[in-house]
Amino acid sequence: QCAGEEKRVGTRTVVVGHRPVSETDAYVAQKFCDNRIVSSKYTLWNFLPKNLFEQFRRIANFYFLIIFLVQVIVDTPTSPVTSGLPLFFVITVTAIKQGYEDWLRHRADNEVNKSNVFIVENAKQVQKESEKIKVGDIIEVKADETFPCDLIFLASSSVDGTCYVTTASLDGESNFKTHYAVRDTTVLCTDEAIDALTATIECEQPQPDLYKFVGRIIIYRSNQEPIARSLGPENLLLKGATLKNTKKIYGVAVYTGMETKMALNYQGKSQKRSAVEKSINAFLIVYLCILLSKATVCTTLKYVWQSNPFNDEPWYNEKTKKERETFKVLRMFTDFLSFMVLFNFIIPVSMYVTVEMQKFLGSFFISWDKEMYDEEIKEGALVNTSDLNEELGQVEYVFTDKTGTLTENSMEFIECCIDGHKYKDCISEVDGFSQTDGPLKYYGKAEKSREELFLRALCLCHTVQIKEADQVDGLIGHPGHKYTYISSSPDEIALVKGAEKYGFTFLGLENNFMKIRNQKNETEMYQLLHVLNFDPVRRRMSVIVRTTTGKLLLFCKGADSSIFPRVQQEEIQQTKVHVDRNAMDGYRTLCVAFKELTQKEYDKIDRQLNEAKMALQDREEKMAKVFEDTEADMHLIGATAVEDRLQEQSAETIEALHAAGMKVWVLTGDKMETAKSTCYACRLFQTSTELLELTAKTVGESERKEDRLHELLMEYHKKLIQDIPKNRGGLKR
Repeated sequence: QCAGEEKRVGTRTVVVGHRPVSETDAYVAQKFCDNRIVSSKYTLWNFLPKNLFEQFRRIANFYFLIIFLVQVIVDTPTSPVTSGLPLFFVITVTAIKQGYEDWLRHRADNEVNKSNVFIVENAKQVQKESEKIKVGDIIEVKADETFPCDLIFLASSSVDGTCYVTTASLDGESNFKTHYAVRDTTVLCTDEAIDALTATIECEQPQPDLYKFVGRIIIYRSNQEPIARSLGPENLLLKGATLKNTKKIYGVAVYTGMETKMALNYQGKSQKRSAVEKSINAFLIVYLCILLSKATVCTTLKYVWQSNPFNDEPWYNEKTKKERETFKVLRMFTDFLSFMVLFNFIIPVSMYVTVEMQKFLGSFFISWDKEMYDEEIKEGALVNTSDLNEELGQVEYVFTDKTGTLTENSMEFIECCIDGHKYKDCISEVDGFSQTDGPLKYYGKAEKSREELFLRALCLCHTVQIKEADQVDGLIGHPGHKYTYISSSPDEIALVKGAEKYGFTFLGLENNFMKIRNQKNETEMYQLLHVLNFDPVRRRMSVIVRTTTGKLLLFCKGADSSIFPRVQQEEIQQTKVHVDRNAMDGYRTLCVAFKELTQKEYDKIDRQLNEAKMALQDREEKMAKVFEDTEADMHLIGATAVEDRLQEQSAETIEALHAAGMKVWVLTGDKMETAKSTCYACRLFQTSTELLELTAKTVGESERKEDRLHELLMEYHKKLIQDIPKNRGGLKR
């Protein structure tokens, strides 16, 4: 089954490298889509019928076609050329325009489909065209190349089996994401070794969610029990993403062509209609009704007038024998059509010609616009479809993300608090991380052991990777250091740098051991047992580590709304004050907690996590349940504040959009206070802006929250209407 179906059930089994598991069993290759990408709408054979069908679905074109046919068939007072020629011109211009745009899509598809890829066959690399990749092929991808299909990551040139990927063309995220090879195949980093792999992959059928993937790989070895490993989104390399800072990787194709996640998210084939065209169609129906009314009235009046025999057949225009024998009803119908043709100038076909020409030529002016030319990438504006040109001047709402759009997504560690004591700058070198800003008698200091625990939490609770600075493309290393930090989240890098500023340095992950250097310049080793990854529902992430003394620790960091309910209630108040103040200053805040685990508790968590990871059905729900049980009864250590600076001229841009009459909406997952502070900074809010806060508290716990929200908005609207006469012109919304 190929792409296009909304719901897919069941799983698929992929044989890695097309190598059968057992020599005795007959290997029957499954049928999957080839790797051709088709974003075009037409082919050479179906262009004419399909394009004509789409064009005659327009009310205007269909109407002029009917009028033209009437003029050809019925004896009418006007020539068929008067309707046929303009209609032919409109249809031809539109067909040429749409054909040219589709030809550009074909050309882009061919560039992708004919690009060269390297496939490992019989322990050798074979160069093939991308469209010839089959599900199960083992593919080698080199640095800065784009993945040709959705791959399960098997091995890389990195010893630790990781690779770095940017997904800017998929989700607009330009930061590096770390992906992990299957644990048992990381050593297979040569053509010979990877070709000897015997394994099968069981995974879900293709679905469009970029961030979800459920599967497992079963690895077969001679004279040994098969090994099963779970596969998740961290093992899947998506078509359209680009490999960075890794010399090469090997992956096996699991989804190809129109079944890749990128293709399933493509929605470019539907015929788009602009608001102007929709309004023209509405007016056309009105004028059509007027035309039908005129034709009906004229036909009726003609037969009323002809009811007088003298008027019906004057001496100078006697009827022929054929006219006398024609049925009266048929005569009335042909007369009605004749009047329709006579009055059809009411609907101007020339206007449609003008509109089509304006759209076609207007698209060239957009692409020639020098002010829209980008010097960095040497490209101007690209018009994918000229059907919507005039919509550009009618944009009413602008929705923008905050992080990375309004802000630079470049985080800087500002301050933190430990047990309610605020720490801002490292002033005293003797105490290392000690001096507080402000009077000591007021702020005080946390215990040394709590300071160190907090800093260790910052150094261990993350997914940051370390790379040699000279190997890293587009990232700036630390002055005087030979390494740089890479992470999918800039927040994590800021926190690790913050800990480094205060004497605790993260040295990297090696053989599942995290190394940190403490304030005494001693190296500490922690075995990384589990990472409970961040997700937007939980709004937190955790790690479970084992110290060299055998102690088991869980460190957790996340939003205050998700951490506070899971820690001892008496610990919250002193930290909450700092979190709220930092949020009001516009900083991004995170809370840090920990708990000590017994061996028995850890064994139970380990078993539950492994069971949940291997599930093919409802894996996410099962994982979430284990995470919920694990991240409970923790102890709060402190909180951090990180600054994400606004982009240059973001405030001026929003002011310009407001001046143009556009309404700007900013979408963010931050705390209410942080969001408000940022909105004031970027001038989305003015000092005179009246704020209406609709939160879970104001809406309440009613079953129908949408109805309650509607009631609140209606109440506010009434209040606003009443206040307008009092403060005319003085209120901004």
